[in-house]
Amino acid sequence: MQKYRRSALEVEARKYELDQGMEDGFELWTKVVTNGWIVADGVVKVTRPDGAIVCPFIQNRRGVIFIREGDYIIYEDLGERHVCGQDKFDERYKPL
Repeated sequence: MQKYRRSALEVEARKYELDQGMEDGFELWTKVVTNGWIVADGVVKVTRPDGAIVCPFIQNRRGVIFIREGDYIIYEDLGERHVCGQDKFDERYKPL
């Protein structure tokens, strides 16, 4: 099997913060859990004033990605955004 190395890619990134407009939307926690879209451990949960619990997500060409505690949002040049867990972020990205 052929081996590959990631090419150097400069990106902007921010650790996810609620109320900063970093997400594309929110989905009801009950829907996330009952639909079984993901393993729900560590997913950010927000309780709205009406008592509904929702989870923030971003949407890109790969689909809907729910944001977990400690995740970073990666911003690429052409506007594409990705979610990256802190464990992988620290391994893959170094400050410039």
